[in-house]
Amino acid sequence: MSELTLTLIKLGFLALLWMFVLAVLSVIRSDLFGAKVDSRAAAAVVPQNTRTPKTAKPAKKRKGLPASVTIADGPQAGVGASLTEEPVIIGRGSDCQIRLDDDYSSTRHARLFLSEGQWWVEDLGSTNGTYLDGQRVTRPVPAEIGGSIRIGRTTLNIAK
Repeated sequence: MSELTLTLIKLGFLALLWMFVLAVLSVIRSDLFGAKVDSRAAAAVVPQNTRTPKTAKPAKKRKGLPASVTIADGPQAGVGASLTEEPVIIGRGSDCQIRLDDDYSSTRHARLFLSEGQWWVEDLGSTNGTYLDGQRVTRPVPAEIGGSIRIGRTTLNIAK
């Protein structure tokens, strides 16, 4: 093999190694700081026909708008947030309104948001999923008073 060919192979390998290192750093950065989400674009998305048929509703549900969400089960029981006009982000990230200390939650795991006079629960592409009353959330679904949201080992209750 000529000296030029060997040098080109070395440089190609070095470039490939640097691309791998940069890809790993990008994944670590997004896990630590979360992905950038344009709140105006996220608020503009209005769920259409997102009601999922439920086989049986628990008797604890009440009519009206939820006013708060609190952690009922887990290491941070009692921590919560009041539901106002602003969306509530739930996850491990420092920018979340409800910050979870749960190994099974993502940096930005789920959000509760107000749309069309109704509170909705949305999974933000988490790895382990978000569950509302035992049903996995795959698209925005309405949140009702008395409902429970499970994220990893943590359970949150929606209250009036």
